[in-house]
Amino acid sequence: MARSALLNVMVQSAIKAGKSLARDFGEVQNLQVSVKGPGDFVSQADFRAEKIVREELLKARPTYGFLGEESEEIKGTDGAHRWIVDPLDGTTNFLHGIPQFAVSIALERNGEIVAGVIFNPATDELYTTEKGGGAFLNDRRIRVGARKVLSDCVIGCGVPHLGRGQHGKFLVELRHVMGEVSGVRRMGAAALDLAYVAAGRLDGFWETGLNIWDIAAGVLLIREAGGFVSDMKGTQDMFETGAVIAGNEYIRKALEEVINRPVPKA
Repeated sequence: MARSALLNVMVQSAIKAGKSLARDFGEVQNLQVSVKGPGDFVSQADFRAEKIVREELLKARPTYGFLGEESEEIKGTDGAHRWIVDPLDGTTNFLHGIPQFAVSIALERNGEIVAGVIFNPATDELYTTEKGGGAFLNDRRIRVGARKVLSDCVIGCGVPHLGRGQHGKFLVELRHVMGEVSGVRRMGAAALDLAYVAAGRLDGFWETGLNIWDIAAGVLLIREAGGFVSDMKGTQDMFETGAVIAGNEYIRKALEEVINRPVPKA
């Protein structure tokens, strides 16, 4: 695939940060870990990865803004462009030695996501996309799954944990979905979950309580792979609501209907 200069910068930044994460992942038991909130851990590896990405991106485009999970937002003088970065999506997986984590980088132009990179250094899988240019996994074109019936599908989800989300509401959603699908998976890294939808590994995905850096690159990846993404109400306010439903045209719609199904009265 032919990459633009900007996408090459993003790829190089993600790979460089990924190499740093891979070294730390190999010695995960020795990491210094601080508590950022209930059940939400941050490691020195996380901060190092963001520092690498920030320095690489701003060296290439010093006038662009930068929004990262672990640092204060940098307002760029450019005004039109902003990098949106999660240096370690799946931190809890990482800290428990589970190789399901990623560096996620998106480029926003005038409020629209125009490029994205998601890189899992543990599996050496690199997802890339540019608006109008398709979606790729290690330079191989990918497409969302073609299944049209929920009963044939494996659906990914996020599970609200300690101190996060509405547990009761999620359990109702899960009960509804479980009764309609072939399988449900919770893997713990939203960026990779969205990438898996783009690659057809998951037929659909839903989660709430997300931040823009969790989903920006993945949303574009799915769209460029022929898929559809919305919030829980079917609108395009994912970045504001932090809620996502994704899949192909048929599965996203069916999943939305099932998730929003009224609870039967006793």
